[in-house]
Amino acid sequence: MLSLTTRLRPTRKPQSVLHFKHHLCFYCTITHCSALVSKYFSLLNSSPNLQILQQIHAKLLKTSVYNDVILNSKLIIMYSKHKSLFPNAYNLFLHMPERNIYSWNIIIGELSRSGYPLKAIETFKNMRKSRMEPDLYTLPLVLRACATLGQFKPGQKLHCYCEKVGSSRNVFVASALVFFYAKFGEIDAACQVFDEMTQRDHVLWTTMLSGYAQIGDTSKALRVFREMMREKIMLDHVVMVSLLLVCSQLGWLRHGKSVHCVMVKGFLGMNLSLANALIDVYSKCGAPKIARRVFDKMHERDVISWSSMIAGYGLHGHAKKALDLFKTMLDHDIKPNSITFLGALSACVHAGMVDEAKFYLEMMREKYGIEPELKHYACLVDVMGRVGLIEEAERFIGEMPVEPDGAVWGALLGGCRVHSEVEVGERVVKRALSLDPERAGYYVLMANIYAEAGRFEDAERVRDFMKERKVVKMPGFSAIEMDRDSNLHRKSHGVLA
Repeated sequence: MLSLTTRLRPTRKPQSVLHFKHHLCFYCTITHCSALVSKYFSLLNSSPNLQILQQIHAKLLKTSVYNDVILNSKLIIMYSKHKSLFPNAYNLFLHMPERNIYSWNIIIGELSRSGYPLKAIETFKNMRKSRMEPDLYTLPLVLRACATLGQFKPGQKLHCYCEKVGSSRNVFVASALVFFYAKFGEIDAACQVFDEMTQRDHVLWTTMLSGYAQIGDTSKALRVFREMMREKIMLDHVVMVSLLLVCSQLGWLRHGKSVHCVMVKGFLGMNLSLANALIDVYSKCGAPKIARRVFDKMHERDVISWSSMIAGYGLHGHAKKALDLFKTMLDHDIKPNSITFLGALSACVHAGMVDEAKFYLEMMREKYGIEPELKHYACLVDVMGRVGLIEEAERFIGEMPVEPDGAVWGALLGGCRVHSEVEVGERVVKRALSLDPERAGYYVLMANIYAEAGRFEDAERVRDFMKERKVVKMPGFSAIEMDRDSNLHRKSHGVLA
């Protein structure tokens, strides 16, 4: 028989049961949090606009996972996608209760890609101050920000850091280093980084090819491409754009068409950058009609597309088509940039349209707030010189808000030669030679002006002075693309080289 104390003693649950319930409760909490994170991650990823994204963010703040690093990082990406990097995404990052390397990389990457490279570099410095070490994904982001911003010294220091920690042999970092050095024209440094890599992926190969193409070293660009073919590297859109750039620089119409065929046969599609590159190569290689067909078939066009087509028409003397296309562009609410106006001004130069050139220069400054560069002023001087407004062109140069360069004076000197303006030519050549005394073209133009005015002794005096100064004019040449091979043959003084 049980005693009273025994019967009144509270019944204890077995220890194993309590342990099981504790773990079950913890498991349910973890499962619940994981489900919430998954739910909100999906909602954030599918948010169609900024207003809905902000509503999801507001609801997220009332949940137990409001400070989750993954969700906050996803919020930063989505705010940036909806053009609200500032203030929403950046403020969110600043107030995150916890940050890891992933969240730092996200904000640095978004800042760099969204046109805030300086802020990206500042954020990287703050990251280092917080004792967070960069990883192999951080370094390429910062190197590209340095390249975009034109900051060579910080990029060099970062390269030293990469060497110190042993990350410079990583393909992601190496590709960024090659891009960085190529951007600054330091192609030897880029080549050294490339050559030191024992393993190379298609991104690294493509970056090296693009670097050579951008600085105009076509022979080395083609050499890299041949090596890529031998290594059976995948050809993507970036490779094709680089090849088209090489073709446009060399005037290789046939090879440009071949690249176009490879794109079609390889089902690469016609994205914006490829279409723009095709317009450029066809325009520069004497096929504006094909360029226009590519332009008309584009589903999407940006200011580069319009500018390339306008410049192509201007280059081939189709001034009316160029200016009509410029007006059509404005009708489509596309804002022109300085390159677009340069194409329009070049068209005016070829057609001798002085009033129109003045109109576009004024529109550029007054309506769109784009400050003209020296090349824009040179176009107006050129067209005035061509139609005989020599003195007006000289006055215009004197009233320019920037100091004229050799191209501006050279344009006026060309007009002086066409219209035999000896006195103005003498004044202009003195100014031009003060900027570049070794430029043979100035001496030759002045000698021709004297000769056409019948002042042969003065012309001979200029040529003698050239010999004394050892100024040599490079011979002109014509380039033709042969049908049977890929060589570019040049003809100079009647000799094929």
